[in-house]
Amino acid sequence: MSKNSLLLLLALILPGAGAPSARQEPAARVPTQAEKELQARLAEQSIELDLERRYCAIPVEVMVREDLLEYLLVGPAGASHESAFSTPVSPSVLNVALLALGVAPGRNASWRAKDPQPSEEELRAGALPYDVELPSGDGFFIYVGWRSGEETFFYRVEDLLRNLASGQAMTRAPWVYLGSQQLPRTPKSGPDDTVFAAEVYRNIINVAYFREGYTLITGALPECVEQSIWMLNAWLVPERGTQLTMFLSRERLSGEAEHVRAKLPQVSGAVERR
Repeated sequence: MSKNSLLLLLALILPGAGAPSARQEPAARVPTQAEKELQARLAEQSIELDLERRYCAIPVEVMVREDLLEYLLVGPAGASHESAFSTPVSPSVLNVALLALGVAPGRNASWRAKDPQPSEEELRAGALPYDVELPSGDGFFIYVGWRSGEETFFYRVEDLLRNLASGQAMTRAPWVYLGSQQLPRTPKSGPDDTVFAAEVYRNIINVAYFREGYTLITGALPECVEQSIWMLNAWLVPERGTQLTMFLSRERLSGEAEHVRAKLPQVSGAVERR
C-alpha cells in the first residue's frame, strides 16, 4: 500500500487517534475498521502500531558501538556511520504511525546570538557566542529491547547513551517529534511540489541538534547542542548487526508487560563485529 493510501486511512481515524481512553483496560476498547486496516497495512511495512497502548514498535539493527554518534536512528541510506541503530522502515511510513499516535509537530532547536557578545577572554574560557532555545512539543519515550534465553533486556535509550562530557548516561527525557521538513522537489519547484526531507536523507532520530529539522524526532536536552560527546554504552548493547526492537511510545512502558515481551527478538549469541 502506498504512503498516500496510508494517509487516507489515517485521516479516517483522526482526530481521535492515539488519544487516551480513560485508562480502560485494552480489551474494553474495540478498534474501528479503519484502525484495524491501518494497523494491518503498517504491519506489512514492519511497523506494529498499538493504538490502545499508544506506541509503535519497529525492527532496528545495532550500528555504531564504539565511536561518536550524532543520530540515534537512521535508514540504510542515512548517516549510518554516525548512528546507534538503523531500520529498514521507511521514514514517511513511520511518520504515519507516529501521527496515528496523536502527535503534532513541535519546534526544533534554534540559535540566537548573544547580545552583548562574550569578550575574547570569555570565548577562550569556553563561553558560547549564542544561546540555544531547546526543542519543544509532543514527545516520545523511546526504548530498545531483546531477549537472550530466559532473560529480557529492555532499556530506555538514554541509558544506552553515554555523555562523554559528564561521564554519565544521557539524562532521561521525552524526545520531541518534529515530523521532518519538506524540501523542493527540484531547484525550480513551486511551494506545492515538495518531498519529505526524512525520506530523502533517511535520518530519522537525531541525538545532537541540527538546524534543518530534517528528522522525525530530536533529542531535547541542553547538552544535545554538542555533536562530539555521545557514544553508546557498548557493554550494554549486543554486537554490531544484531537485530533488536525499538519502541516509540507516548507513555512509559515496562519490559515485563507481555505485550512488550512478545515483540522482542531472541538474540542467541554474539554477532561478528563488522
